[in-house]
Parts: sequence; structure tokens; C-alpha cells
Amino acid sequence: MANKKSYENSKYGRAKKKVDDIKGFYNHLIVYLIINTAIILLRVVVFSEGRIGVEIPHWTIFTTPLFWGIGLFFHGVWVFSDKLGFIRNWEERKIREFMQEEEEEEKNLRY
Repeated sequence: MANKKSYENSKYGRAKKKVDDIKGFYNHLIVYLIINTAIILLRVVVFSEGRIGVEIPHWTIFTTPLFWGIGLFFHGVWVFSDKLGFIRNWEERKIREFMQEEEEEEKNLRY
């Protein structure tokens, strides 16, 4: 009984951590979109019209979205890594399925 309860608690804990990780990724994505949209709009609207006397090189508009995007990509890979292993999971499920079928056949032969 206690073992089952601790198993359920650990199962709940793992599920909660997974949900928190996914939520964290989506928050990261939203912040990425808001901040980089603001950076691009500032560059296009404010700096390109000469309202501010500072000249910013054109390539700098892409550095923040690019490098932050790379970080965001790896954050997504880390969070959704279990989804990327669907082929391996499929193989394991099929192996278990075939093993279960064989066990059922053996039981049927015994009776």
C-alpha cells in the first residue's frame, strides 16, 4: 500500500515537472516573440527614419533573434525530447506487444 502511494506520488511529481517544463518553454517563446518584435520595430521605425542620430549596423538587428532563437530551439528540444524519440518508443511498444502475444499463445497451449 505504501509502495503504491509513493509510486503514485512520484508519478504525479514527474507529470507536474513535465507540465512545468512545457509551460516554461511556452513562456520563453512568448517572451522571445515580444522582445524580438520590439527590437525589430524599434530598428525599423525609430532608427531607420533618422530620429535618433546613432547609426546601428544592419546586421545587428538579426543577432539577438538568431542567437536567442538557437537557445530557444535547444530549450524546445530538451523539453520535448520524449516526443522526438517516438520511433524508439514505437519499437519498444511493438516488442512488448509481440512478447505479450507469445505469452498468451503459451497460456492457450497449456490449457
